[in-house]
Amino acid sequence: MAGYGLHLSVSGCRKKDGFSRNGLRVVLARNLMAKAFGVPSGNLADSGLTPSGDVHWNLSANSLIDLAVERGEGVLSAHEALVTETGERTGRSPNDKFIVDEPTTSSDVNWGDVNISTDADTFSRLKTKVISYLEGCDTLFVQDLFCGAERSEALSIRVINQTAWHNAFARNMFIRPSDDELSTHKPEFTVYHAPHLEVEDENLNSQCFVIVNYAAGEVIIGGTRYAGEVKKSIFSIMNLILPKKGILPMHCSANTTGENTAIFFGLSGTGKTTLSADPKRALIGDDEHGWGATGVFNFEGGCYAKLIDLSEEDEPEIFSTTRRKGTVLENIVLDDAGVPDFADTSKTQNTRGSYPIEFIDNRTKDSKGGHPQNVIFLTCDAFGVLPPISRLTPSQAAYHFISGYTAKVAGTEIGITEPVATFSACFGEPFMPMHPGVYADLLSDKMAEHGATAWLINTGWSGGSYGVGSRMKIKYTRAMLNAALDGDLDDVSYATDARFGFEVPTSCPNVPEEILQPRSTWEDSAAFDSTADKLASMFLENFNRYTDGVSDDVNAAAPTPLA
Repeated sequence: MAGYGLHLSVSGCRKKDGFSRNGLRVVLARNLMAKAFGVPSGNLADSGLTPSGDVHWNLSANSLIDLAVERGEGVLSAHEALVTETGERTGRSPNDKFIVDEPTTSSDVNWGDVNISTDADTFSRLKTKVISYLEGCDTLFVQDLFCGAERSEALSIRVINQTAWHNAFARNMFIRPSDDELSTHKPEFTVYHAPHLEVEDENLNSQCFVIVNYAAGEVIIGGTRYAGEVKKSIFSIMNLILPKKGILPMHCSANTTGENTAIFFGLSGTGKTTLSADPKRALIGDDEHGWGATGVFNFEGGCYAKLIDLSEEDEPEIFSTTRRKGTVLENIVLDDAGVPDFADTSKTQNTRGSYPIEFIDNRTKDSKGGHPQNVIFLTCDAFGVLPPISRLTPSQAAYHFISGYTAKVAGTEIGITEPVATFSACFGEPFMPMHPGVYADLLSDKMAEHGATAWLINTGWSGGSYGVGSRMKIKYTRAMLNAALDGDLDDVSYATDARFGFEVPTSCPNVPEEILQPRSTWEDSAAFDSTADKLASMFLENFNRYTDGVSDDVNAAAPTPLA
């Protein structure tokens, strides 16, 4: 980024000027000059904070971006988007995420390597450090927001940030209250974010930590500037609260025609954002949703899109958001003219853009849709053996939902030289505190109640594995998806996949018939059979950890290697 470098400062935080007298904190007179700016919607004393610096309340994203530039937290691109950096942590830190093991939620959480427990004493000790650190900052930024477009089920939250750009991110990503809602806002959960605070503690795995305390209604985050930790912590909370109300939380995108709604599950790189962006269908949201009594609702007030190799031709609406003030660009490289180079991954492959959903013209105005007619599971099968589209029974849908399969390919991570199977339960395991069977049962129940059809779409390889075959053409994937959503596959004939058991259409409008049956696209049939058996065995091995928590019908939907 020659000639346009980022020189980011660390916002000033100091040990608070004050001392204890008879158990009471006494603040020196100069701290009495601290001011509140914006639209205060509460008192930080209610959140356990007595700040010594100024506090900015509920500022607009544009105002926060101006402050971020002024404070040296980032620079403006040639198109006035804020460009900032997250340092060494350019993604989530799953080993540094904890849940406090306490009586109100202990029996609900599926404890293990994903949902790692910590105790209340550790949380209290670290919260004290976070509070002290934030109280010593020269400036704090506060947003009072909602998570959930369905107001009757929304979670009211407060996000307290050390930096203006993280506060702009929070404002983009969550739902912004009306003036009337803001005047009566009472946070049910508070996020305390101290990105530059690093702590040494025997109960931590590093100097970074993200800890959720359900009983206290609090999240503390320290030692990481990666903004995604702020939103994902709240989603994890929703993913425990909503199932108890009979609402299915989902890591998915969603779109609708108004009469026809579809939801899209998929891990990174499977095409979830791309395929849900359809000029004939309005976007509900691109990442997190709930399926409740009246249909689907977005958790978010914005989008957090991956920007690697973004092009105006392939994704014009997302591309346009990167050229607007109000957007926050993470770890993007700028050229000498200040124009983002989305092909440059020298900082990370996980380059991101955060923008309010209002920046997408083709969207629903209320971030809601009806009950889905179609449930789409997206996978990028780099082994090249899964059909490009398959129809699933309800039990198969639950099985593949819990499996959450895709495959990484060579070049995506250091050390990967051949396809590697990746399984993430419910297509969002790091954010699902309960046993995957809980979410799968809810999905099955709602699909049955509303007559939804499940489809598995492979956006990966055909004609051989990665390195031999070729990636499925997006025009064919789009044609198959449209045929499924429009009902054009309702009356065609199907063949049953011998290993996986799902139904594969023998014809599809605007798609060559020969690519629908993957075995016929391989030159070496024996190699196909061997690879398909290998993948089926991977599914079985992965699912062993879930068998005790799901029904016999779901277990019976497992694939069967033929060799």
